[in-house]
Amino acid sequence: MSETSQARSEEFLRISDQFRLGTLVTEASHPVTARLSEVAKKDLPAALGLLFQADRDVLEKFREFAASGRAGQIAATVRSAVQGGGRVFFTGCGSSGRLSILLDSIWRDFWSRQGGAAAGLADRTVSVMAGGDHALIKEVEGFEDFASFGQKQLADLDVTAKDVVFAITEGGETPFVIGTAWAGVAAGAKVYFVYNNPDEVLCAALERSREVIQDPRIEKLNLTTGPMSLTGSTRMQATSIQLCVLLTILELVTEGLCQDQSSPPVSPAGSIPARFLAGLEELFAFLSSPEFLAALARLVALEESVYRARGRNSYFAGRFGLDVLTDTTERSPAFGTPPFRKFDDDQAAESWSYLFVPDNWTDNAWANLLKRPPRCLEWREQELRALVPPDRLELAREIIGRIGPNELMRYKIGSNGLKYRPLVVQDSAIAVVSAAERETTLKFQLQQLTGAAANFVHTGVIYFGAERREEILPVAGTAVFVRLPNPGLRLDGVTRVAVKLVMNALSTATLVRLGRVQGNLMVSVGPGNLKLIDRLTRYLKQLTGMSYETANALVFECVEHVESRLNQNQIHPPVVALAMTRLKFNFTNEQAEKYLGGNGISFGPA
Repeated sequence: MSETSQARSEEFLRISDQFRLGTLVTEASHPVTARLSEVAKKDLPAALGLLFQADRDVLEKFREFAASGRAGQIAATVRSAVQGGGRVFFTGCGSSGRLSILLDSIWRDFWSRQGGAAAGLADRTVSVMAGGDHALIKEVEGFEDFASFGQKQLADLDVTAKDVVFAITEGGETPFVIGTAWAGVAAGAKVYFVYNNPDEVLCAALERSREVIQDPRIEKLNLTTGPMSLTGSTRMQATSIQLCVLLTILELVTEGLCQDQSSPPVSPAGSIPARFLAGLEELFAFLSSPEFLAALARLVALEESVYRARGRNSYFAGRFGLDVLTDTTERSPAFGTPPFRKFDDDQAAESWSYLFVPDNWTDNAWANLLKRPPRCLEWREQELRALVPPDRLELAREIIGRIGPNELMRYKIGSNGLKYRPLVVQDSAIAVVSAAERETTLKFQLQQLTGAAANFVHTGVIYFGAERREEILPVAGTAVFVRLPNPGLRLDGVTRVAVKLVMNALSTATLVRLGRVQGNLMVSVGPGNLKLIDRLTRYLKQLTGMSYETANALVFECVEHVESRLNQNQIHPPVVALAMTRLKFNFTNEQAEKYLGGNGISFGPA
């Protein structure tokens, strides 16, 4: 062990009581998926069935929430704030940060299409993600771990007493999100703390969580569903129930505001929570059908075969662009795959998957994706000095330099970026299509599929709609039809839940088949923040029986071996796999990496 890695381990262990999260329900193993990797090797439709079976925890929690009457109470508060000139802030980091941006975009999209004075309501929601919009692509180092960063990001947006803040953290313990909650309280705003672990567990484990939960100025919205289908992966059920609940609240607010403007209701039958619930029940019945599971399994097999051949996959989306981006970028921290690559970065590894939308220019592509101009961080040195100690100032300057607006524009997700990622024979092209797609978008998607097929590139399509469209599905070699219910909702929330569940299952099953999961442990998870360092340490402890302290020292030694490549988005072996190989054969890091590569452990396309 080097002196540096030993010192870093010792420093972490000194503060590890703040980040040891093994007692949290969201970090527990889900009994339904305990043998997920084993089942996936033998019966892929059955493995997908297990994932959707675990997702039913979301349905049952939403049933409880719908019956509670809280949706209407919260919506009344939000509607009053909006009518009084206030704004609604959604704050989060990682998965909850991307959720915040998605909620903001759905609201903005609806109101911007209303025209007249109503269009002005589009600006009444604001999303705040740790590290700014650049973090949509890759988590920003250190931002999740500090409450002061959350306080500043929210304060910079001039939150006031007229506003409402939804501070969203799946675990209920993220310092950044807790910082935004306190910033909202300080400004006199109405603050809702949205989280997914039992109060008694959080209060016993973490002081920062206890302070928020016990503060009477903050209203709690506990959405505990139980363990995640992948241990600790809160991008799964935790974020799914948050999406359901918060979209229901926004739907109620939207309905009320439309009535204020004498706009007729979409459907007079049943309350909005009841209609949302009925839509979810219909959706889950479809997702468990053998026909659908077999079709999705074929698409998983397609992506798996492409990655095994060291090929790349490109997604083409329009209406669901942000939904697809969320799932695609979350594969990197969860499974250790290369994140999106900037078009001119010759040193970074090629991304396994990427997103393209039909807009010709990158700035338009990002603005249309977000439904607003991108908002990246450009903090000055004076501001940084107030946030970080002197010994971290240089690193903070470097990080801020990597996440500005110019850097975001280097991710060319518009059609002008296609030339930088030409598809070849071993690649795949998959369109994610909405029945409500614009004709120009649909034309773009079909052109990409037909062009790819003409060049012998593998093709696929996922079509979300009430009815099959035979003129679309046969265009692709592998087609998946997702039948959508129609509960009569203005914001079409059940559809967005459907896209999330299907994309989550697709990406999870694909990476499980590629060996990135053992049982239901994400053994290839990256060391992006202190919470993930704890998770890596606990996984290694569980798999080997060694002490937490010894496992942590080995984790930091392996992190040091891959860190320079990790920071430059280059190919590197997963930390847990590297550590396990070292232990098994008494290897050095270099010997373990060579062994893994020589025995078919793929680190990604070259």
